[in-house]
Amino acid sequence: MRVTISKLPGTAEELVAMEELDFTSPHSVAAFFIAALCSYSVSREGCLHMIDALKGPQRLNTMEKQFIHYRMMGKASYIGRAYLAGAAPENDYTPDLPYTVVLEPNPATYEEDGYATVLIRTAGADRPRPLKLRQKAGQWFLWEYTSLFGDIQKPVSFDPWR
Repeated sequence: MRVTISKLPGTAEELVAMEELDFTSPHSVAAFFIAALCSYSVSREGCLHMIDALKGPQRLNTMEKQFIHYRMMGKASYIGRAYLAGAAPENDYTPDLPYTVVLEPNPATYEEDGYATVLIRTAGADRPRPLKLRQKAGQWFLWEYTSLFGDIQKPVSFDPWR
């Protein structure tokens, strides 16, 4: 499945106002998590507010914020873009336009009642990364997302051996 995003949002207000964001689709919410990550290098607080909007009523706690900060150190300029179509280490994770998130088919997406696990591909890793969402009152919200912060190949411009 592919989710297209016309532009990367800069604030939580922009994010929730975007036509493409559909809280009734776990795939849409997952894709917009990627869009939120792309903003971290511009505004850490803005990114965290967008993630809060995608988490619904349960906001990021201090430990989660610290985890995100730690995992973004040295990678903030490319980690979000790495999950967009066309982005690869060889092109410094420059995505194709329009921005598109590719979600891999997953036969176990709805295996657990009230939850969905989607798989997001990056050219910087051998396997797609899982992202778990929770359903409440017919809407999907970000639940488990830490695997997307795992190490991936660095962009070629970061490699001192090239």
